[in-house]
Amino acid sequence: MKEVLRIEDLTKKFKKKNFFSSDSDEVIASDSVNFSLEQGKILAIAGQSGSGKSTIAKLILRAIKPDSGKIFHNQKEIMDNSDELRKFRMKCQMIYQDPYDSINPRMTISDIVSEPLEIHNIGTKKEREQRVIETLEKVKLEPAEEISKKYPHMLSGGQRQRAVIARAIVVEPEIIIADEPVSMLDVSIRAEVLELMKEIQKENNISMIYITHDLATAKHFADDILILKSGKVMEIGTVEKVLSQPENPYTKALISAISEPDPKNLYKEKKILFE
Repeated sequence: MKEVLRIEDLTKKFKKKNFFSSDSDEVIASDSVNFSLEQGKILAIAGQSGSGKSTIAKLILRAIKPDSGKIFHNQKEIMDNSDELRKFRMKCQMIYQDPYDSINPRMTISDIVSEPLEIHNIGTKKEREQRVIETLEKVKLEPAEEISKKYPHMLSGGQRQRAVIARAIVVEPEIIIADEPVSMLDVSIRAEVLELMKEIQKENNISMIYITHDLATAKHFADDILILKSGKVMEIGTVEKVLSQPENPYTKALISAISEPDPKNLYKEKKILFE
């Protein structure tokens, strides 16, 4: 299967000011991380808060510069200030955690979704308007014509996140990085949004990096999983193998923290995992 993204020895360290002295502590957000992403596959990056998951997403898109390491898209290395970087940012789109904080509240939904098309000079104004309507329909924001004229504050949290998804897919990307895409939503609509994302991913053969702290959703949503702790890869493999036969104590600890509505099922799962 075609490899669309490869990360080699990606490293990033931050200086953290020590409150009690003039010294600075060094925090390793990404510690020689390696992984690859195949076309049409979903890789979950899972770990506790502060493990470096979102930092890796920003490093991939060059929102922040790595200290060292390489990023390859379709076998070509992505360098700063290059034509390849601009093309890559069109082909690799981001879905952020907070659907309100990641969009301009002064822009209409139509303007928000069409913005990537304008940035990358795709189509005429009329063609962009038509594509926006079609994309809103794909993410089930209907009636699309009416929704397109509204502002973000006029939509529910779930509708805003669908608008963010529409903005991500409107340029027909190869890769989507979804950073905790449902954690800010009501529990009742999380499954709907994840189901929508999975449907879009399958229909368009999109490769996806799904960042989450929730192993339960990763189990049902992703093909492969990478377990991250303090910027370091603890374990990587298929979801089925890693979650059913964990080798690292940290992975086992994360699995033991999964909530289960039926205590009997939780006992059975843990008994199988740790026998």
